[in-house]
Amino acid sequence: MTQRILLLSGYDAASHRRWREQLVTMLPGYYWHTLALPPRFFQWRIRGNPVSWLDEPCLQESWDLVIATSMVDLATLRGLHPSLANTPCLLYMHENQFAFPVSDQQRGRVEPKMVNLYSALAADAVVFNSAWNRDSFLQGVEGFLNKMPDAVPDGVMEKLRERSSVLPVPIEDRLFIDQPRPVNRACPHLLWNHRWECNAVGSTVKIVWASRWEYDKGPLQLLAFLRELEESGLDYRLCLLGEKFRRAPVEFEQISQEFPHRIVQFGFADSRSDYECWLKTADIILSTALHEFQGIAVLEAVASGCVPLLPDRLSYTEIFSSDYLYESYPEDPKKEAKAAVETLNVLVQRSLIQGSWNRLLPSVNYFSASTLAPKYKEIITDLIGANSKSMT
Repeated sequence: MTQRILLLSGYDAASHRRWREQLVTMLPGYYWHTLALPPRFFQWRIRGNPVSWLDEPCLQESWDLVIATSMVDLATLRGLHPSLANTPCLLYMHENQFAFPVSDQQRGRVEPKMVNLYSALAADAVVFNSAWNRDSFLQGVEGFLNKMPDAVPDGVMEKLRERSSVLPVPIEDRLFIDQPRPVNRACPHLLWNHRWECNAVGSTVKIVWASRWEYDKGPLQLLAFLRELEESGLDYRLCLLGEKFRRAPVEFEQISQEFPHRIVQFGFADSRSDYECWLKTADIILSTALHEFQGIAVLEAVASGCVPLLPDRLSYTEIFSSDYLYESYPEDPKKEAKAAVETLNVLVQRSLIQGSWNRLLPSVNYFSASTLAPKYKEIITDLIGANSKSMT
């Protein structure tokens, strides 16, 4: 009989949606049923999702496994639905609220952290998309528990460490380049190479920045980098991608005003295929992130043929060697910008010596869906199997 998995996404942001859709595609041997809530009203959503799902008939059904994202209040959900009490639960942590940067309005709020903590304690397994995510969560929980004045039981941290593991969000196989390509990489949309408006083949460095247009992705650092790069005299073009919200940091408007002669794309790509074409025709994927739990956009870009230029911090340090990392000075954007441009110049010189950007590419094959699918299947099989044994 086909095993049944209930998949819950409490705040179905773009990366969460792509992960759950890919999970279903990678593992077609199960029967999947999904509940997902729109990614809006964050504070209400992270505490209110059990109420939103209170009358969902599927929560009264029998399941072999529940997989919930980190925005799901799993502890409350299991308490409200006794039918889930003996169902094994896997909590997938795309991020954790202990390490998530907050705005001034959100500072001091502990509810999102408590949801993460209670959900992790209620889960049978907690899976993180990077070691940095896992470690920052465990450190955050430990510091949080140390602030409690009394009645903190022994062994909480040991339980959490024991059930925690790392399994990244997969990158779709079709994004990976199959063989070395020339510097002026071709794209299914042949016009893309022309849209970069390069002076000559190989003479202009084509840079992509692809992040949400929010403060935690380092817009101030990006502006400082571009000003430093302009001073260096290097010929470059900039493709500025990413999702823009109602209130974007002012630095993006400054960038549009100061660097119109460098910008070939400013804002969200018209389609997913357009987005992928920008990646396939670029030389460099740049990140200025102050906060990143895995760096999916960077991994997609590297898989597509972009050489990474990243700050020496966050999850980047566990994925890439120092050749691709510039010195991190998050509190000093100008100093960090100088370090980033110096690292870029080294990469440019190496590409000229090698005759191709492709020869500088680090391998990210471990993150491919075909590599990670068996690992996902293994943890699912173990959880369902352990529950079956306990029931006999």
